[in-house]
Amino acid sequence: MSASNASNAMSEGGKLEPSASDIRLVIAASSAGTVFEWYDFFIYGTLAAIIGKTFFPSDNATLQLLLVWAGFAVGFGFRPLGAILFGYLGDKLGRKYTFLVTVTLMGIATAGVGLIPSANSIGLFAPAIVLLLRVLQGLALGGEYGGAAIYVAEHAPGGRRGYYTSYIQASVVGGFVLSLVVVLSSKALMSEAVWQSWGWRVPFLLSLALLAISLWMRLKLSESPVFQAMKEQGELAGNPFVESFTYPGNKRRIFIALFGIAAGLTVIWYTAMFSSLGFLKSAARMDDTLAEIVVGIGGAIGMVFYLIAGAWSDRVGRKKPIVIGYALTLLLMFPAFWLLGASANPELAAAAKRNPVVIAGPDCNYSPFAAEQSSQCAKLLSDLASSGISYRLEQGPLFTATVGSASMAIDNYPWTDKAATRIKALQADLSQHGYDFAKVKPTTGRLVMVIAALVLLMALSGATYGPVAALLSEMFPPRIRYSSMSIPYHLGTGYFGGFLPLISSYIVARTGDPYAGLWYTWVVVLVAFLVALWGLKPGLPADFTDD
Repeated sequence: MSASNASNAMSEGGKLEPSASDIRLVIAASSAGTVFEWYDFFIYGTLAAIIGKTFFPSDNATLQLLLVWAGFAVGFGFRPLGAILFGYLGDKLGRKYTFLVTVTLMGIATAGVGLIPSANSIGLFAPAIVLLLRVLQGLALGGEYGGAAIYVAEHAPGGRRGYYTSYIQASVVGGFVLSLVVVLSSKALMSEAVWQSWGWRVPFLLSLALLAISLWMRLKLSESPVFQAMKEQGELAGNPFVESFTYPGNKRRIFIALFGIAAGLTVIWYTAMFSSLGFLKSAARMDDTLAEIVVGIGGAIGMVFYLIAGAWSDRVGRKKPIVIGYALTLLLMFPAFWLLGASANPELAAAAKRNPVVIAGPDCNYSPFAAEQSSQCAKLLSDLASSGISYRLEQGPLFTATVGSASMAIDNYPWTDKAATRIKALQADLSQHGYDFAKVKPTTGRLVMVIAALVLLMALSGATYGPVAALLSEMFPPRIRYSSMSIPYHLGTGYFGGFLPLISSYIVARTGDPYAGLWYTWVVVLVAFLVALWGLKPGLPADFTDD
């Protein structure tokens, strides 16, 4: 957007008002860049299984998965630092050039993952380099969201700010959907052997092309009119980071933004997208490709709810959609996942009810992080967790294992063999009791129910996520807006959301209940609901102010 175009419209107060065509370009360029950047970040999670085999190989399949999610969490852990760094630059140097830097850093770091040799080739250097690149991705993402959200918000008229910025929120989902589309397309264009050998690297390398498109679009933009006005009037912050914590009333705003907004919306989002995908592939044992397709469909449909919630917040205020979304999540999240399990693989769900697995013993100290378990009971629990089979653990003087009313063949179990051999024996035993370990493709009717459950989860996410960019932009004064909204947002999304796959997977592994990991989400959402109910102002959205 050129400065001459922006000057064609003036507000009554003399402030530059972008034209309708300018607004469309701002939304398109900012949203496209956000889609591409989140694609880069999520491609790691989408390819979690193959990344585990390549860079974090382990005989313990559960440990291998946890290491992958630990690497995923590392990127999120560095997002707050990126928010501090790029928030400072955004408030001092400008919104536009800061998020040009972030998208460039993200694209280069993502392509780098596709070039790393496997752990079999270079040993521990492989996971070390992966973690380093995840750190760079986290830093970049810490600056991207705030820049894109504020850039659109500061161009948008007050009465449409929620709707316009909801495109940025929907773009986060778009990045995840794009990652699924690229993975599925790449797999379809090559043999399974080629895909497993080197083809999985193509989606990472594709980020260079997406980077070029994003840079081309964003270079056409000019600076935010709000930032331009502050710069011309000499009102830029001296130290945005320090002022974020010393500006009157800002500590309270940051507390609400962290615990009442960012923490709650992000755990709902990751539960709706990542937890559902992992659940369908593991506990429900749905065909991997089909699971990716249905989650992609659910995500694509669900993007509409982000736009609806953003527009709704322009009419009723930001608080109402978010609080209602939290309340409905507390009520409907577990039923939605129960519907997923019952629809995706009803036979497996029925077998678990008909013939539950019960393990008892005095030495069942199963540790998901251990490369090798210390006892026979712990090994069996590890194998059950790796197979995605729910179990109930009881105390007892002797080590016993039953399926329904029958005893498991633990006397003939290959205890000294590797996990892969033990798991085959376990699954052969359980197959005699109605457990089917083949990957399933549900009927059309059941697939519709699966998609319906996914769309419900996305609607809950949309209600809490759609209005947030506008809300956070309005909460903080313009001179420290980039820093003040980025820091709590990325603390919340980085730690509460980024560690969700790791924490929930650990809870599931320890309890043997495929639904137990949802309690982490439920508790965080409850806290967010109470803080938002207390701290968010009701009523129609306020325009940008300096206080």
